[in-house]
Amino acid sequence: MNCFLGIDLGSTTTKAVLLDESGRTLGRGITNSRSNYDLAAMVARTEAYVTARFGLLRAEVERAAGSAVLERLLVAFRAEQTLAQLSRLDKHLHDEIDRTVAMALRGPAHEAVGEIVETIRREEEEYFARPTGGARSDFFRDIASSAFMREAERIGQTGGPGFDLLVGLFDKCIIRVENEPMELGFQEHIPSALARIGNPAAVVDGVRRATEAKLTELNGVGTGYGRARLPFPKEQIRSEILCHGLGAHAMFPGTRTVLDIGGQDTKAIQVDPVGIVTSFQMNDRCAAGCGRYLGYIADEMNIGLHELGPLAQTAQRAVKINSTCTVFAGAELRERLALGERREDILAGLHRAVILRAMSLLARSGGVDDEFTFTGGVARNAAAVAALKKLVRENYGEKVLNISPESIYTGALGAALFALRDGESRKEMAA
Repeated sequence: MNCFLGIDLGSTTTKAVLLDESGRTLGRGITNSRSNYDLAAMVARTEAYVTARFGLLRAEVERAAGSAVLERLLVAFRAEQTLAQLSRLDKHLHDEIDRTVAMALRGPAHEAVGEIVETIRREEEEYFARPTGGARSDFFRDIASSAFMREAERIGQTGGPGFDLLVGLFDKCIIRVENEPMELGFQEHIPSALARIGNPAAVVDGVRRATEAKLTELNGVGTGYGRARLPFPKEQIRSEILCHGLGAHAMFPGTRTVLDIGGQDTKAIQVDPVGIVTSFQMNDRCAAGCGRYLGYIADEMNIGLHELGPLAQTAQRAVKINSTCTVFAGAELRERLALGERREDILAGLHRAVILRAMSLLARSGGVDDEFTFTGGVARNAAAVAALKKLVRENYGEKVLNISPESIYTGALGAALFALRDGESRKEMAA
């Protein structure tokens, strides 16, 4: 099967989309790009091929064993990936203790780390045994960080090694885990995933056929904040603006206005009826009002990024925030808390401030037209979406607001569509 790859290398996350010759999405991949751009591109691409092979499995396994069995296999596969990363983290933590921790503290530190990792392992096994539909990050760093911080605080409060020591170890080692080539491929974890669900014959046969299927990548296009680092020739690189405009049009053909809030920048884009960009405004000089800003706030509050939106939605009111400068965010946050403001109300104010900056860009790009599509990682944040809906309604009246569950892949989808178009053009020229 011939396929076409698009990679969007963002400052925070890297996304990949794989299309077939008809433009149908075969697979998607996403990973954290904070530590190593080259590795992030490789991991996202590998993940896209993994999900593509699961796609090849779907029709025959659903027919032979039912969709429930297929979903169990996918959950089992993710469990194997997560537990493999946890084992790597465990090894790095113990190695780091032997290298850097004073002799008198090594024994307690080894014991504390072992206890924390075992707790996380047990919780992950319980989660994958009965996965829920609640908020959960896509990234191992966020999953592990939230649990590690909680357990480190508990151990520190009960006379064990200090919180700062344990968190310092984690901060060093999680980067190493992210920078190591992960065995994320279909072949590496599928045998143990099959064993988890009892090796049903219909699924085993489907796995064999999906593993043997040939996926031939005919062309690839890259985009995003780190696009210069992608393994594509210069002529196979496209701007973020063009890719997000085309990707949003492909998801919602009626789109005329696109707002993308990514990790490092915010883009307000106007497109014509075929997805061609007609005007845009972009904030790319400062991370204020972007995903990185929200990430900094999450770090300051010692919670996962995916927890910010749900907390903000429990607010009783939105505290007015004077600045969305990332540099001063921590100081203003601590000042508001010291004044007795509820953190939920502060978070509601922070989300509103982020969207207010985006509204300014939208106004300069040409306003908000029907249909309006919100893309990027921040589109997954329910509090940001609620603030955007309210402000758009106040300033432009009722508008159709599109948000795809796969909105974070919009730029990668646009890049893959450019790859497909380029491939078709070459075929026509060759003919």
